[in-house]
Amino acid sequence: MSGRAPRFRLCLLLTRRLCRLAPLETMRRAVAGGADLVQVREKDASPRELLAWTREVVALGRELGVPVVVDDDVAVARVAGAAGVHLGQDDLPPEAARRVLGPEALVGWSTHDLDQVAAAARSGVVDYVGFGPAFPTATKGYAAGLGPAAVAEAVAASPLPVLAIGGITPENRWRLPREAGVAVSSALCGAERPAEVAHDLVEPSV
Repeated sequence: MSGRAPRFRLCLLLTRRLCRLAPLETMRRAVAGGADLVQVREKDASPRELLAWTREVVALGRELGVPVVVDDDVAVARVAGAAGVHLGQDDLPPEAARRVLGPEALVGWSTHDLDQVAAAARSGVVDYVGFGPAFPTATKGYAAGLGPAAVAEAVAASPLPVLAIGGITPENRWRLPREAGVAVSSALCGAERPAEVAHDLVEPSV
């Protein structure tokens, strides 16, 4: 283990269709409970709809003092004034995103094995990596996760902050290394009390 603190403790993966409460209320309450990064994740939205929605989320993020990144879409992140972008392995390369968004933007990159973690570190432009799926997750269609040991290996190997992702809940968060932050969609968006869930994810108990 590296012994370092994660750059972000809890990323809310904000997906409107998964939200039990109004999405912006879910965000507000999750941030109150400890979420310190928000990712706009809307896979099916049109570019116009995504831009309008992202602007709303960015405005609330500024009010709450929490950065907002956009999943995949560098152009929307730039036009909406988001803090940055989170990219998958098949999206625009991080180097290209950095050229578009500038030196101050956040650039995250999803990784699924140690080779991809190493590539993120070598890039010189990635700020943090997502790593997973840690556990099985219906959101992404993974019937099996990589497991806590794989997350611990990624944390130990990565010079970049790590956000574990995939099937993470307050009940299993304790199984992951504290040096990793976590990125959570269903458990937060579907919560009746997002602040309490966020708190339990940030301060897990065995």
